[in-house]
Amino acid sequence: MAFLGIIIFLGLIVLFASFFTVTQETAAIVERFGKFLTVRQSGLHLKIPFIDQVAKRLNLRIQQLDVIIDTKTLDNVFIRMKVSVQYQVIRTQVGDAYYRLENPENQITSYVFDVVRAEVPKLKLDDVFVKKDDVAIAVKGELQEAMQSYGYDIIKALVTDIDPDEQVKHAMNRINAAEREKTAAEYESEAQKIRIVAVAKAEAESKKLQGQGIADQRREIAKGLEESVKMLNDAGINAQEASALIVVTQHYDTLHSIGANNRSNLVLLPNSPSAASSMLNDLVVAMAATQKMDEANQGKLPPPPASHTHF
Repeated sequence: MAFLGIIIFLGLIVLFASFFTVTQETAAIVERFGKFLTVRQSGLHLKIPFIDQVAKRLNLRIQQLDVIIDTKTLDNVFIRMKVSVQYQVIRTQVGDAYYRLENPENQITSYVFDVVRAEVPKLKLDDVFVKKDDVAIAVKGELQEAMQSYGYDIIKALVTDIDPDEQVKHAMNRINAAEREKTAAEYESEAQKIRIVAVAKAEAESKKLQGQGIADQRREIAKGLEESVKMLNDAGINAQEASALIVVTQHYDTLHSIGANNRSNLVLLPNSPSAASSMLNDLVVAMAATQKMDEANQGKLPPPPASHTHF
């Protein structure tokens, strides 16, 4: 019974050793006596126990390798770049991927270093940021050509980070800040100019309207004086008496207006009964003198030019 139990136990071991499973998106390398036999995909498989061995299970999913490189630009700025390479084992070349490369990550890293240090020194720092996609395309093209023969397909190469030296970043920030301050000053100057022009236009319009108001006021005053003189003449008062009466009335109206305003300053005006008459006389004398000068200028014509006869 003990012998039978041992046989059954060994049979179960052999039975379980004859079967193996491969998970989804995985490929198994099967060897027989250390020699490559076949590649098994996902599922349940049978092998000869103790003769066939599963040497390696390779991941068929897309994997990512991040490579950090220190390099120098054309304008002698040291930068640190991070290049992310997405790669995948080619399903029909699983054997090549396992047997031909001992460490595929190191191989990919070496190619990335070689390409980046060949491309970046051709560019200035600002161009590295602008043309980072060109660097990524160059990395992918070089890796694709080199790694396909080893059973690896390069899906994508991405430049995910560009980190200049700390002092260079501070200098770039200062340059950017200075440019923005310059732009802000230009906009502020333009806004100040617009405000000055608007104020000047408003002031000019105000002066224009003020002048029109003064002209209209004087025109209405003249019409009022004309109507007053005409009305007094109709009442039998001659022009001189009418003018004197108007001047006296305006004189006392002015004094009344100044006295009624509690915020007015002290104004000294002649307020004797003869003040209005004196002002009227001065006005009449000035107007008469002006009229005589105009008549003299109109009556005095320049003499004709003398003619000279030469013998």
